[in-house]
Amino acid sequence: MFKTNALILLVNSLTKAEKKRFKSYSRESGYITLFDIIDKNKTITPEALRAEYLGKKAGASFDITINYLYQLLLDSLLALRKEQDHHYLLLNKLLKSRILFEKSLFEEALEMLDQVKEAAWKYENQYILIYAARMELDYLLSLNFPNISETDLLNRYSRINEAIKMLRIATEQSALFDLLKHRMIHKGNIRSKAQVNALNDLVVSEMSIVASSGAENFEIKKQHQLFQSNYLIYTGDYNSALRSYHELNRLFEDNRQLWTNPPIYYVQVVEGILDNLRSIRKYDELPYFTGQLKKIHHSSKSFQAGINALVFLYELFPLLDQGDFPASLKLLNLHQNDVLDRLHLLNPARQAEVCLYTALVYFGNNDFRKTQKALQQIIIRGKSFYFLPLYRTIRLVNLMTHYETGDFDMIQYESRSIKREISRNEKIYRTEHLMLRFVGKPLQPGQKAKMWEKLSPELDGIRNDIFETHILKIFDFTAWIESKLRRSALKRSPTPQVGREAGAHQQ
Repeated sequence: MFKTNALILLVNSLTKAEKKRFKSYSRESGYITLFDIIDKNKTITPEALRAEYLGKKAGASFDITINYLYQLLLDSLLALRKEQDHHYLLLNKLLKSRILFEKSLFEEALEMLDQVKEAAWKYENQYILIYAARMELDYLLSLNFPNISETDLLNRYSRINEAIKMLRIATEQSALFDLLKHRMIHKGNIRSKAQVNALNDLVVSEMSIVASSGAENFEIKKQHQLFQSNYLIYTGDYNSALRSYHELNRLFEDNRQLWTNPPIYYVQVVEGILDNLRSIRKYDELPYFTGQLKKIHHSSKSFQAGINALVFLYELFPLLDQGDFPASLKLLNLHQNDVLDRLHLLNPARQAEVCLYTALVYFGNNDFRKTQKALQQIIIRGKSFYFLPLYRTIRLVNLMTHYETGDFDMIQYESRSIKREISRNEKIYRTEHLMLRFVGKPLQPGQKAKMWEKLSPELDGIRNDIFETHILKIFDFTAWIESKLRRSALKRSPTPQVGREAGAHQQ
Protein backbone atom coordinates (compact mmCIF):
# COMPACT_ATOMS: atom_id res chain seq x y z
CA MET A 1 0.00 0.00 0.00
CA PHE A 2 2.93 2.31 0.64
CA LYS A 3 4.05 1.88 -3.00
CA THR A 4 0.52 2.78 -4.11
CA ASN A 5 0.64 5.97 -2.04
CA ALA A 6 4.05 6.78 -3.48
CA LEU A 7 2.79 6.24 -7.03
CA ILE A 8 -0.21 8.55 -6.48
CA LEU A 9 2.07 11.28 -5.13
CA LEU A 10 4.52 10.76 -8.00
CA VAL A 11 1.87 11.02 -10.73
CA ASN A 12 0.34 14.11 -9.11
CA SER A 13 3.75 15.80 -9.00
CA LEU A 14 4.42 15.47 -12.73
CA THR A 15 4.61 18.54 -14.94
CA LYS A 16 2.93 18.70 -18.35
CA ALA A 17 6.32 18.15 -19.99
CA GLU A 18 7.00 15.10 -17.83
CA LYS A 19 3.59 13.58 -18.60
CA LYS A 20 4.11 14.21 -22.31
CA ARG A 21 7.58 12.63 -22.19
CA PHE A 22 6.25 9.57 -20.39
CA LYS A 23 3.36 9.00 -22.76
CA SER A 24 5.48 9.64 -25.87
CA TYR A 25 7.28 6.33 -25.56
CA SER A 26 4.67 4.35 -23.62
CA ARG A 27 2.32 2.07 -25.48
CA GLU A 28 -1.28 1.42 -24.49
CA SER A 29 -1.37 -1.10 -21.69
CA GLY A 30 -2.66 -1.71 -18.20
CA TYR A 31 -0.17 0.68 -16.68
CA ILE A 32 -1.40 3.51 -18.95
CA THR A 33 -4.94 2.86 -17.71
CA LEU A 34 -3.65 3.02 -14.14
CA PHE A 35 -1.78 6.24 -14.91
CA ASP A 36 -4.90 7.88 -16.40
CA ILE A 37 -7.07 6.94 -13.40
CA ILE A 38 -4.66 8.67 -11.01
CA ASP A 39 -4.15 11.64 -13.32
CA LYS A 40 -7.89 12.31 -13.59
CA ASN A 41 -8.59 11.95 -9.86
CA LYS A 42 -5.92 13.81 -7.86
CA THR A 43 -7.28 12.86 -4.44
CA ILE A 44 -7.95 9.17 -5.08
CA THR A 45 -7.16 6.81 -2.22
CA PRO A 46 -5.17 3.56 -2.66
CA GLU A 47 -8.30 1.51 -1.95
CA ALA A 48 -10.41 3.41 -4.51
CA LEU A 49 -7.60 3.17 -7.06
CA ARG A 50 -7.44 -0.61 -6.69
CA ALA A 51 -11.20 -0.97 -7.05
CA GLU A 52 -11.45 1.29 -10.13
CA TYR A 53 -8.47 -0.30 -11.87
CA LEU A 54 -9.68 -3.87 -11.34
CA GLY A 55 -13.11 -2.77 -12.53
CA LYS A 56 -11.56 -1.74 -15.85
CA LYS A 57 -8.94 -4.49 -16.06
CA ALA A 58 -10.58 -7.60 -14.68
CA GLY A 59 -8.07 -10.36 -13.96
CA ALA A 60 -5.07 -8.02 -14.03
CA SER A 61 -2.51 -7.95 -11.23
CA PHE A 62 -2.87 -4.60 -9.48
CA ASP A 63 0.33 -4.89 -7.43
CA ILE A 64 2.49 -5.87 -10.41
CA THR A 65 1.09 -2.99 -12.48
CA ILE A 66 1.72 -0.54 -9.61
CA ASN A 67 5.37 -1.57 -9.37
CA TYR A 68 5.87 -1.55 -13.14
CA LEU A 69 4.34 1.91 -13.61
CA TYR A 70 6.38 3.24 -10.69
CA GLN A 71 9.63 2.05 -12.25
CA LEU A 72 8.66 3.31 -15.71
CA LEU A 73 7.93 6.78 -14.35
CA LEU A 74 11.27 6.91 -12.53
CA ASP A 75 13.10 5.87 -15.72
CA SER A 76 11.22 8.52 -17.71
CA LEU A 77 12.00 11.23 -15.16
CA LEU A 78 15.66 10.24 -15.06
CA ALA A 79 15.88 10.50 -18.84
CA LEU A 80 14.35 13.97 -18.70
CA ARG A 81 16.45 15.16 -15.76
CA LYS A 82 19.73 14.57 -17.54
CA GLU A 83 18.65 17.24 -20.03
CA GLN A 84 17.71 19.74 -17.31
CA ASP A 85 20.21 19.35 -14.46
CA HIS A 86 24.00 19.27 -14.68
CA HIS A 87 24.29 16.77 -11.79
CA TYR A 88 22.15 14.19 -13.60
CA LEU A 89 23.91 14.95 -16.89
CA LEU A 90 27.37 14.37 -15.43
CA LEU A 91 26.38 11.13 -13.74
CA ASN A 92 24.89 9.94 -17.02
CA LYS A 93 28.10 10.76 -18.88
CA LEU A 94 30.13 8.85 -16.29
CA LEU A 95 28.10 5.74 -16.97
CA LYS A 96 28.37 6.23 -20.73
CA SER A 97 32.16 6.58 -20.52
CA ARG A 98 32.31 3.29 -18.64
CA ILE A 99 30.29 1.58 -21.37
CA LEU A 100 32.56 3.07 -24.04
CA PHE A 101 35.67 1.81 -22.30
CA GLU A 102 34.19 -1.67 -21.87
CA LYS A 103 33.53 -1.67 -25.63
CA SER A 104 37.19 -0.74 -26.26
CA LEU A 105 36.36 2.78 -27.42
CA PHE A 106 39.19 4.09 -25.27
CA GLU A 107 39.72 7.49 -26.88
CA GLU A 108 36.00 8.28 -26.76
CA ALA A 109 35.74 7.17 -23.14
CA LEU A 110 38.66 9.37 -22.06
CA GLU A 111 37.33 12.34 -24.01
CA MET A 112 33.97 12.03 -22.25
CA LEU A 113 35.69 11.85 -18.86
CA ASP A 114 37.55 15.07 -19.72
CA GLN A 115 34.21 16.75 -20.37
CA VAL A 116 32.85 15.49 -17.04
CA LYS A 117 35.90 16.71 -15.09
CA GLU A 118 35.78 20.16 -16.67
CA ALA A 119 32.06 20.57 -15.94
CA ALA A 120 32.41 19.16 -12.42
CA TRP A 121 35.16 21.68 -11.66
CA LYS A 122 33.01 24.51 -13.04
CA TYR A 123 30.02 23.52 -10.88
CA GLU A 124 32.20 22.75 -7.82
CA ASN A 125 30.90 19.20 -7.72
CA GLN A 126 33.79 17.57 -5.88
CA TYR A 127 32.14 14.15 -5.65
CA ILE A 128 31.80 13.71 -9.39
CA LEU A 129 35.17 15.33 -10.06
CA ILE A 130 36.96 12.82 -7.80
CA TYR A 131 35.08 9.87 -9.24
CA ALA A 132 35.71 10.91 -12.86
CA ALA A 133 39.41 11.62 -12.23
CA ARG A 134 39.84 8.28 -10.49
CA MET A 135 38.12 6.45 -13.37
CA GLU A 136 40.39 8.22 -15.83
CA LEU A 137 43.55 7.14 -13.99
CA ASP A 138 42.33 3.55 -13.82
CA TYR A 139 41.73 3.58 -17.57
CA LEU A 140 45.13 5.15 -18.27
CA LEU A 141 46.83 2.55 -16.08
CA SER A 142 45.16 -0.30 -17.99
CA LEU A 143 46.45 1.31 -21.23
CA ASN A 144 50.01 1.71 -19.82
CA PHE A 145 49.74 5.52 -19.59
CA PRO A 146 49.85 6.38 -23.31
CA ASN A 147 51.52 9.77 -23.97
CA ILE A 148 51.40 10.61 -20.23
CA SER A 149 54.52 12.10 -18.64
CA GLU A 150 55.41 11.70 -14.97
CA THR A 151 54.74 15.40 -14.42
CA ASP A 152 51.35 15.10 -16.06
CA LEU A 153 50.52 12.11 -13.87
CA LEU A 154 51.49 14.01 -10.72
CA ASN A 155 49.41 17.01 -11.80
CA ARG A 156 46.37 14.78 -12.21
CA TYR A 157 46.81 13.45 -8.67
CA SER A 158 47.34 16.97 -7.39
CA ARG A 159 43.97 17.97 -8.78
CA ILE A 160 42.32 14.97 -7.12
CA ASN A 161 43.96 15.86 -3.81
CA GLU A 162 42.69 19.44 -4.09
CA ALA A 163 39.14 18.19 -4.64
CA ILE A 164 39.48 15.77 -1.71
CA LYS A 165 40.71 18.66 0.46
CA MET A 166 37.66 20.78 -0.42
CA LEU A 167 35.38 17.83 0.25
CA ARG A 168 37.06 17.13 3.58
CA ILE A 169 36.73 20.75 4.68
CA ALA A 170 33.05 20.85 3.74
CA THR A 171 32.48 17.56 5.60
CA GLU A 172 34.20 18.89 8.74
CA GLN A 173 32.10 22.04 8.57
CA SER A 174 28.95 19.96 8.24
CA ALA A 175 29.93 17.94 11.31
CA LEU A 176 30.39 21.12 13.37
CA PHE A 177 27.09 22.57 12.14
CA ASP A 178 25.26 19.34 12.99
CA LEU A 179 26.82 19.33 16.47
CA LEU A 180 25.68 22.93 16.99
CA LYS A 181 22.12 22.09 15.90
CA HIS A 182 22.11 19.00 18.13
CA ARG A 183 23.07 21.12 21.15
CA MET A 184 20.42 23.70 20.26
CA ILE A 185 17.77 20.98 20.13
CA HIS A 186 18.77 18.86 23.11
CA LYS A 187 20.36 21.31 25.55
CA GLY A 188 17.93 24.19 25.26
CA ASN A 189 18.36 27.94 25.29
CA ILE A 190 21.54 29.75 26.27
CA ARG A 191 20.99 31.24 29.73
CA SER A 192 24.50 32.07 30.96
CA LYS A 193 27.98 33.16 29.91
CA ALA A 194 29.25 29.72 30.86
CA GLN A 195 26.90 28.12 28.34
CA VAL A 196 28.16 30.49 25.64
CA ASN A 197 31.73 29.58 26.51
CA ALA A 198 30.82 25.91 26.23
CA LEU A 199 30.34 26.50 22.50
CA ASN A 200 33.86 27.86 22.06
CA ASP A 201 35.19 24.49 20.92
CA LEU A 202 32.80 24.48 17.96
CA VAL A 203 33.35 28.16 17.10
CA VAL A 204 37.14 27.98 17.22
CA SER A 205 37.18 24.79 15.16
CA GLU A 206 34.87 26.25 12.53
CA MET A 207 36.83 29.49 12.21
CA SER A 208 40.07 27.53 12.00
CA ILE A 209 38.73 25.36 9.19
CA VAL A 210 37.57 28.37 7.16
CA ALA A 211 40.82 30.27 7.71
CA SER A 212 42.96 27.30 6.68
CA SER A 213 40.96 26.47 3.57
CA GLY A 214 42.25 29.47 1.63
CA ALA A 215 39.71 28.76 -1.09
CA GLU A 216 36.97 30.77 -2.73
CA ASN A 217 34.58 27.86 -2.60
CA PHE A 218 30.78 28.19 -2.59
CA GLU A 219 30.17 25.16 -0.39
CA ILE A 220 32.67 26.31 2.26
CA LYS A 221 31.25 29.83 2.31
CA LYS A 222 27.71 28.50 2.52
CA GLN A 223 28.49 26.18 5.43
CA HIS A 224 30.31 29.04 7.21
CA GLN A 225 27.31 31.38 6.97
CA LEU A 226 24.92 28.62 8.07
CA PHE A 227 27.07 27.92 11.13
CA GLN A 228 27.52 31.59 12.00
CA SER A 229 23.84 32.51 11.67
CA ASN A 230 22.67 29.60 13.82
CA TYR A 231 25.35 30.22 16.43
CA LEU A 232 24.38 33.89 16.66
CA ILE A 233 20.68 32.99 17.00
CA TYR A 234 21.56 30.46 19.71
CA THR A 235 23.57 33.01 21.71
CA GLY A 236 20.97 35.77 21.31
CA ASP A 237 22.88 38.10 18.94
CA TYR A 238 19.91 38.51 16.61
CA ASN A 239 21.11 41.57 14.68
CA SER A 240 24.37 39.88 13.72
CA ALA A 241 22.44 36.74 12.82
CA LEU A 242 20.27 38.76 10.44
CA ARG A 243 23.36 40.17 8.72
CA SER A 244 24.64 36.63 8.34
CA TYR A 245 21.31 35.52 6.86
CA HIS A 246 21.47 38.29 4.28
CA GLU A 247 25.06 37.32 3.43
CA LEU A 248 23.94 33.73 2.97
CA ASN A 249 21.13 34.74 0.64
CA ARG A 250 23.47 37.02 -1.31
CA LEU A 251 25.92 34.13 -1.70
CA PHE A 252 23.21 32.02 -3.30
CA GLU A 253 22.06 34.87 -5.53
CA ASP A 254 25.64 35.43 -6.77
CA ASN A 255 26.09 31.76 -7.59
CA ARG A 256 22.90 30.83 -9.38
CA GLN A 257 24.86 28.67 -11.82
CA LEU A 258 25.49 26.27 -8.93
CA TRP A 259 21.82 25.86 -8.03
CA THR A 260 20.24 22.49 -8.60
CA ASN A 261 17.20 22.22 -10.85
CA PRO A 262 14.81 22.73 -9.16
CA PRO A 263 16.66 24.76 -6.48
CA ILE A 264 15.63 22.48 -3.62
CA TYR A 265 18.58 23.23 -1.34
CA TYR A 266 18.19 27.00 -1.71
CA VAL A 267 14.53 26.74 -0.72
CA GLN A 268 15.48 24.59 2.29
CA VAL A 269 18.00 27.22 3.40
CA VAL A 270 15.45 30.04 3.07
CA GLU A 271 12.91 27.98 4.99
CA GLY A 272 15.44 27.52 7.78
CA ILE A 273 16.01 31.29 7.86
CA LEU A 274 12.27 31.96 8.00
CA ASP A 275 11.85 29.39 10.75
CA ASN A 276 14.51 31.06 12.90
CA LEU A 277 13.19 34.57 12.21
CA ARG A 278 9.73 33.54 13.34
CA SER A 279 11.13 31.97 16.51
CA ILE A 280 12.82 35.27 17.50
CA ARG A 281 9.82 37.33 16.31
CA LYS A 282 11.65 39.29 13.67
CA TYR A 283 8.43 39.44 11.67
CA ASP A 284 9.54 42.56 9.78
CA GLU A 285 12.34 40.49 8.21
CA LEU A 286 10.07 37.72 6.92
CA PRO A 287 8.77 39.58 3.81
CA TYR A 288 12.28 39.94 2.37
CA PHE A 289 12.86 36.20 2.37
CA THR A 290 9.34 35.24 1.31
CA GLY A 291 9.92 37.74 -1.49
CA GLN A 292 13.02 35.77 -2.53
CA LEU A 293 10.86 32.65 -2.75
CA LYS A 294 8.26 34.46 -4.85
CA LYS A 295 10.93 35.17 -7.46
CA ILE A 296 11.27 31.45 -8.15
CA HIS A 297 9.12 30.13 -10.98
CA HIS A 298 9.51 26.49 -11.96
CA SER A 299 7.75 24.21 -14.39
CA SER A 300 7.38 21.47 -11.77
CA LYS A 301 3.87 21.79 -10.40
CA SER A 302 4.71 20.06 -7.12
CA PHE A 303 7.83 22.15 -6.53
CA GLN A 304 5.99 25.40 -7.31
CA ALA A 305 3.07 24.35 -5.10
CA GLY A 306 5.56 23.72 -2.29
CA ILE A 307 6.97 27.23 -2.64
CA ASN A 308 3.48 28.76 -2.69
CA ALA A 309 2.57 26.84 0.47
CA LEU A 310 5.78 27.96 2.20
CA VAL A 311 5.13 31.61 1.34
CA PHE A 312 1.54 31.29 2.56
CA LEU A 313 2.59 29.77 5.91
CA TYR A 314 5.17 32.46 6.66
CA GLU A 315 2.76 35.22 5.71
CA LEU A 316 0.21 33.57 8.00
CA PHE A 317 2.39 32.93 11.07
CA PRO A 318 2.83 36.58 12.12
CA LEU A 319 -0.94 37.06 12.00
CA LEU A 320 -1.63 33.91 14.00
CA ASP A 321 1.15 34.63 16.47
CA GLN A 322 -0.29 38.06 17.16
CA GLY A 323 -3.87 36.80 17.35
CA ASP A 324 -5.17 38.64 14.28
CA PHE A 325 -7.63 36.00 13.15
CA PRO A 326 -9.80 38.18 10.85
CA ALA A 327 -6.68 39.09 8.84
CA SER A 328 -5.61 35.42 8.92
CA LEU A 329 -8.92 34.43 7.35
CA LYS A 330 -8.55 37.05 4.61
CA LEU A 331 -5.08 35.73 3.81
CA LEU A 332 -6.39 32.17 3.75
CA ASN A 333 -9.06 33.13 1.22
CA LEU A 334 -6.46 34.87 -0.96
CA HIS A 335 -4.48 31.63 -1.19
CA GLN A 336 -7.45 29.40 -1.98
CA ASN A 337 -6.40 28.82 -5.60
CA ASP A 338 -2.63 28.54 -5.34
CA VAL A 339 -2.39 26.59 -2.05
CA LEU A 340 -5.62 25.09 -0.73
CA ASP A 341 -6.81 23.86 -4.13
CA ARG A 342 -3.38 22.32 -4.81
CA LEU A 343 -2.94 20.31 -1.63
CA HIS A 344 -2.62 17.10 -3.64
CA LEU A 345 0.63 18.42 -5.16
CA LEU A 346 2.32 18.83 -1.76
CA ASN A 347 4.29 16.17 0.06
CA PRO A 348 2.48 14.60 3.04
CA ALA A 349 4.34 16.67 5.66
CA ARG A 350 3.48 19.97 3.96
CA GLN A 351 -0.13 18.88 3.36
CA ALA A 352 -0.51 18.14 7.05
CA GLU A 353 1.07 21.48 8.01
CA VAL A 354 -1.20 23.50 5.70
CA CYS A 355 -4.32 21.67 6.90
CA LEU A 356 -3.36 22.17 10.56
CA TYR A 357 -2.81 25.91 10.27
CA THR A 358 -5.87 26.30 8.08
CA ALA A 359 -7.83 24.63 10.86
CA LEU A 360 -6.31 26.97 13.45
CA VAL A 361 -7.40 29.99 11.40
CA TYR A 362 -10.98 28.72 11.45
CA PHE A 363 -10.63 27.79 15.13
CA GLY A 364 -9.59 31.35 15.98
CA ASN A 365 -12.65 32.64 14.15
CA ASN A 366 -14.88 30.23 16.10
CA ASP A 367 -15.86 28.37 12.93
CA PHE A 368 -15.50 24.90 14.43
CA ARG A 369 -17.27 23.12 11.58
CA LYS A 370 -14.63 24.27 9.09
CA THR A 371 -11.94 23.59 11.67
CA GLN A 372 -12.93 19.93 11.82
CA LYS A 373 -13.32 19.76 8.04
CA ALA A 374 -9.74 20.95 7.56
CA LEU A 375 -8.41 18.48 10.13
CA GLN A 376 -10.41 15.58 8.69
CA GLN A 377 -8.52 15.90 5.39
CA ILE A 378 -5.57 14.41 7.27
CA ILE A 379 -7.29 12.30 9.95
CA ILE A 380 -9.48 10.38 7.48
CA ARG A 381 -6.41 9.44 5.44
CA GLY A 382 -4.51 8.45 8.57
CA LYS A 383 -2.62 5.59 6.88
CA SER A 384 -0.82 8.11 4.69
CA PHE A 385 0.05 10.50 7.53
CA TYR A 386 0.27 8.62 10.83
CA PHE A 387 4.09 8.33 10.58
CA LEU A 388 4.46 12.13 10.64
CA PRO A 389 5.31 13.79 14.00
CA LEU A 390 2.60 16.32 13.18
CA TYR A 391 -0.17 13.70 13.03
CA ARG A 392 -0.68 13.25 16.78
CA THR A 393 -0.65 17.03 17.21
CA ILE A 394 -3.42 17.30 14.62
CA ARG A 395 -5.46 14.78 16.59
CA LEU A 396 -4.94 16.82 19.77
CA VAL A 397 -6.20 19.94 17.98
CA ASN A 398 -9.19 17.87 16.90
CA LEU A 399 -9.83 17.00 20.57
CA MET A 400 -9.56 20.68 21.42
CA THR A 401 -12.21 21.45 18.80
CA HIS A 402 -14.57 18.79 20.18
CA TYR A 403 -14.08 20.34 23.62
CA GLU A 404 -15.15 23.74 22.29
CA THR A 405 -18.30 22.22 20.76
CA GLY A 406 -19.06 20.16 23.88
CA ASP A 407 -18.92 16.80 22.08
CA PHE A 408 -17.58 14.77 24.99
CA ASP A 409 -18.71 11.41 23.60
CA MET A 410 -16.41 11.96 20.62
CA ILE A 411 -13.65 13.11 22.97
CA GLN A 412 -13.87 9.83 24.89
CA TYR A 413 -13.73 7.81 21.67
CA GLU A 414 -10.82 9.76 20.20
CA SER A 415 -8.94 9.83 23.52
CA ARG A 416 -8.97 6.04 23.73
CA SER A 417 -7.62 5.81 20.19
CA ILE A 418 -4.85 8.31 20.90
CA LYS A 419 -3.91 6.50 24.13
CA ARG A 420 -3.57 3.23 22.22
CA GLU A 421 -1.30 4.97 19.71
CA ILE A 422 0.78 6.58 22.46
CA SER A 423 1.21 3.22 24.23
CA ARG A 424 2.95 1.88 21.10
CA ASN A 425 5.30 4.85 20.85
CA GLU A 426 8.46 5.35 22.89
CA LYS A 427 8.33 9.16 22.63
CA ILE A 428 5.47 10.53 24.73
CA TYR A 429 5.11 14.21 25.54
CA ARG A 430 3.91 15.51 28.91
CA THR A 431 1.75 17.91 26.90
CA GLU A 432 -0.14 14.98 25.37
CA HIS A 433 -0.89 13.42 28.75
CA LEU A 434 -2.03 16.77 30.12
CA MET A 435 -4.33 17.45 27.15
CA LEU A 436 -5.95 14.02 27.41
CA ARG A 437 -6.64 14.61 31.10
CA PHE A 438 -7.91 18.14 30.63
CA VAL A 439 -10.41 17.53 27.82
CA GLY A 440 -11.85 14.42 29.48
CA LYS A 441 -14.75 16.18 31.15
CA PRO A 442 -16.27 19.67 31.21
CA LEU A 443 -15.39 22.03 34.04
CA GLN A 444 -17.97 24.02 35.89
CA PRO A 445 -17.29 27.79 36.29
CA GLY A 446 -16.64 27.38 40.01
CA GLN A 447 -13.99 24.72 39.40
CA LYS A 448 -11.80 26.72 37.02
CA ALA A 449 -9.94 28.83 39.59
CA LYS A 450 -9.15 25.78 41.69
CA MET A 451 -8.03 23.80 38.62
CA TRP A 452 -5.82 26.70 37.51
CA GLU A 453 -4.13 26.75 40.89
CA LYS A 454 -3.52 23.01 40.60
CA LEU A 455 -2.29 22.96 36.99
CA SER A 456 -0.30 26.21 36.89
CA PRO A 457 2.97 24.66 38.19
CA GLU A 458 2.61 21.77 35.72
CA LEU A 459 2.05 24.17 32.82
CA ASP A 460 5.16 26.15 33.78
CA GLY A 461 7.13 22.92 34.03
CA ILE A 462 6.08 21.86 30.53
CA ARG A 463 6.92 25.27 29.08
CA ASN A 464 10.43 25.09 30.54
CA ASP A 465 11.00 21.47 29.51
CA ILE A 466 13.25 21.38 26.46
CA PHE A 467 11.81 18.05 25.32
CA GLU A 468 8.33 19.58 25.13
CA THR A 469 9.41 22.36 22.76
CA HIS A 470 9.01 20.06 19.76
CA ILE A 471 5.24 19.84 20.24
CA LEU A 472 4.79 23.37 21.60
CA LYS A 473 6.62 24.62 18.52
CA ILE A 474 3.63 23.53 16.47
CA PHE A 475 0.92 24.78 18.81
CA ASP A 476 1.04 25.93 22.43
CA PHE A 477 -1.55 23.69 24.07
CA THR A 478 -0.53 25.00 27.50
CA ALA A 479 -1.65 28.49 26.44
CA TRP A 480 -5.02 27.09 25.33
CA ILE A 481 -5.54 25.34 28.67
CA GLU A 482 -4.64 28.56 30.47
CA SER A 483 -7.12 30.53 28.36
CA LYS A 484 -9.89 28.07 29.28
CA LEU A 485 -9.15 28.22 33.01
CA ARG A 486 -8.52 31.96 33.29
CA ARG A 487 -10.98 33.08 30.59
CA SER A 488 -8.16 34.97 28.95
CA ALA A 489 -7.03 35.41 25.36
CA LEU A 490 -5.04 32.56 23.88
CA LYS A 491 -1.79 34.14 22.74
CA ARG A 492 1.88 33.53 22.39
CA SER A 493 4.13 33.80 25.43
CA PRO A 494 5.41 37.38 25.81
CA THR A 495 9.00 36.20 26.25
CA PRO A 496 10.79 35.12 23.04
CA GLN A 497 12.48 31.76 23.35
CA VAL A 498 15.18 30.75 20.92
CA GLY A 499 14.49 27.48 19.16
CA ARG A 500 10.84 27.47 20.14
CA GLU A 501 7.76 28.65 18.28
CA ALA A 502 4.88 28.32 20.65
CA GLY A 503 1.55 28.39 18.87
CA ALA A 504 0.25 31.90 19.27
CA HIS A 505 -3.46 31.97 18.81
CA GLN A 506 -6.09 34.19 20.27
CA GLN A 507 -9.62 33.00 20.72
